Amino acid sequence: MTGTGFEIARAGAADLERMRDWAEEEGWNPGDSDRFAFAAADPEGFLIGRLDGEPVACISAVRYGSGFGFIGFYIARPAVRGQGYGIRLWRAGMERLSGRLVGLDGVVAQQDNYRRSGFRSAWNNVRLEGVPEGAGAPDAVELVDAATLPLARLAAYERRFFPEPRDAFLAAWTGLPGRTALAAVRDGRIEGLGVVRPSAGPSRVGPLYAADPQVAAALLGALARHAPGGRIAVDVPDANPAATALLTGLGLAPTFEAARMYTGPAPALDLAGIYGVTSLELG
Repeated sequence: MTGTGFEIARAGAADLERMRDWAEEEGWNPGDSDRFAFAAADPEGFLIGRLDGEPVACISAVRYGSGFGFIGFYIARPAVRGQGYGIRLWRAGMERLSGRLVGLDGVVAQQDNYRRSGFRSAWNNVRLEGVPEGAGAPDAVELVDAATLPLARLAAYERRFFPEPRDAFLAAWTGLPGRTALAAVRDGRIEGLGVVRPSAGPSRVGPLYAADPQVAAALLGALARHAPGGRIAVDVPDANPAATALLTGLGLAPTFEAARMYTGPAPALDLAGIYGVTSLELG
């Protein structure tokens, strides 16, 4: 039986930091400043569950556009697991996304539970970690600070890889202090985008979008130079075999896996251009 003192409310700034810490304890290695961009995506989309005033569970249920939503940060603290608090928070998050196609990245231990809730696997995101060796820049491609390009151009490029516009999130994600965002430009066209950000473990790279493996390798090598010791982690969709082949060929090794799952047909995305997803928490 769940206690009567359990309440669900919108997460505040301190709660978002707490959610980051909980995710770190789960071994997910979130970016140190990700929470500041998350709030820009959907300020109402982060929920905290409190038992007699004490935070014990959390979830994000972020709305994108008019038809898509993404579930993340689904965590119940070990001391309260199996007591029903997590499922109550889950239902609140899913209710917030009612009527939308919903996506999530499910860890292996929870995938059967997600299937019982109507989710189906589309592909696996495999975290590859290491120091990329031998990445070079292709001819005629220039790597530039993404902040020097108009946001409208970056956002239009990113819409090939995500179901709905998320311009405010993209502006924050690429512009936060302490991270590096690079765009690959050829003949005036954007042909790639990558962001590296600090974390407790290897620096996280995401997104990593590219027109081909050569552009992806150039971005990856340049981003790694902004990571301590050059060590990075990228969540690579196995639906793009060229991405897996590239990163493993550069010396990165698998350390973690999650299934990208949806409540309906997977959205039409340019999967061949996704070499690393943006975030397992927000898609």
